[in-house]
Amino acid sequence: MSATRRQLLARTGAVGAGIVFGGALAELFAGTAAAQPLGRTGYGPLVPDPDGLLDLPKGFRYRVLSREGDPLRSGEGPVPSHHDGMAAFAGRHGRGGVHLVRNHENRVDARIPVPVTDGLTYDPAGKGGCTALALDARGEVVSERVALAGTAVNCAGGPTPWGTWLSCEETEDRAGTNGYTKDHGFVFEVDGADPHRSGAVPLTAMGRFQHEAIAVDPRRGVVYETEDAFLKPFGLFYRFLPEKPLGGLGSLRAGGRLQALRVPDVPDLSSIQETGTTFDRVEWVDVPDPLALGTPVRLQDFGPRGITHAQKLEGCYWGGRSVYFVSSFARGADGSAADHFGQIWRYDPDHHRLTLVVVFGPGTDVQLPGESPDNICLAPSGGLMVCEDGNGAQHVFGVTRRGEVYAMARNAQNIGTAEQPEWGEFAGVTFSPDGRTMFVNCYTPGTTFAVTGPWHG
Repeated sequence: MSATRRQLLARTGAVGAGIVFGGALAELFAGTAAAQPLGRTGYGPLVPDPDGLLDLPKGFRYRVLSREGDPLRSGEGPVPSHHDGMAAFAGRHGRGGVHLVRNHENRVDARIPVPVTDGLTYDPAGKGGCTALALDARGEVVSERVALAGTAVNCAGGPTPWGTWLSCEETEDRAGTNGYTKDHGFVFEVDGADPHRSGAVPLTAMGRFQHEAIAVDPRRGVVYETEDAFLKPFGLFYRFLPEKPLGGLGSLRAGGRLQALRVPDVPDLSSIQETGTTFDRVEWVDVPDPLALGTPVRLQDFGPRGITHAQKLEGCYWGGRSVYFVSSFARGADGSAADHFGQIWRYDPDHHRLTLVVVFGPGTDVQLPGESPDNICLAPSGGLMVCEDGNGAQHVFGVTRRGEVYAMARNAQNIGTAEQPEWGEFAGVTFSPDGRTMFVNCYTPGTTFAVTGPWHG
């Protein structure tokens, strides 16, 4: 095990974030071929939005594509609440079109549920699911409809190499709980362009637990999965070895093997604090009961050597030849081995190597210090876009290839009061295939924004 450390601190106006980098990050910050290096302050300070929705740097502009409570263009009902994970795919409405698949993290008490829809509903008692938006080449919304209904707490997920979306239920509720008629805690495949092709079929072999996000190895077809468990025992990092890897829509239903990551002699990843710390031979252990028929997976018996846990495992994405996954934060008061404000880990399957590559430091514009990174995506500028899910004001942060941190967007919608302001988190940040538009959700009030501007300038 080796360790290196390089700490960089940057501030943009009143917003600051400390981030520590280590290890090989070339592929993490590769960006696109058209990427241009940013200045030392990113795109400049945020400009207050006179409409009180979204603060952006000068030269950028937004459009509201969809907002909870407005009518779905399909006529199926109102736009559901709690916009969360999202992905953008090349569309079918002319050159340059895009279709978005968007999760709704609705629980049983959701204000606006995903409408129950014939052929797309798993459990009529479930209030969550996905909606799909199709945009033409001008960025105009031409359709908006239900893509999956009757699921629960659809948090994040991830795209597949064949152009579908894997939507993850972040719950372990069984049939008979909260009025549900079926067990929940599964992954569902969604074809945003034609939802009836995918239907509402749980991918049961991928496990039943508090799913957060997934990433697919485009060479091997292995699916990596995070488990967002806030309280001890914390979640696990998984891989799913499908019987029919890279087989296209529906192939994951054929089943496969679910395994959990074991780092020898490290029961809790929060105990690792130095960037660049590397474990050269991690292990993968078969999950005894993926359906968790008797015991939640993270509580199951993985043998005398145990298994490796981590608090708040959230974002997960593929970059270059590795999978990256996020631990949003860790707190000793909750039972973690140590405190941190956010980590990004890199697993290299070619060498079975795990490395801590990014550590987030305390911020300056939150009530409880820390950035709490959640959804993360690669940016056309050759860096990262990070959705903040903490306390106080909520931002989308950018991280340049030089490690500079800047504020890209700030939620200006106060959902609290003047005395106790509160802002909804950001989620689902993603870019159009051509890199010209950033799409991002505000969780509450549920809003989907399209942000354009001088991304490569």
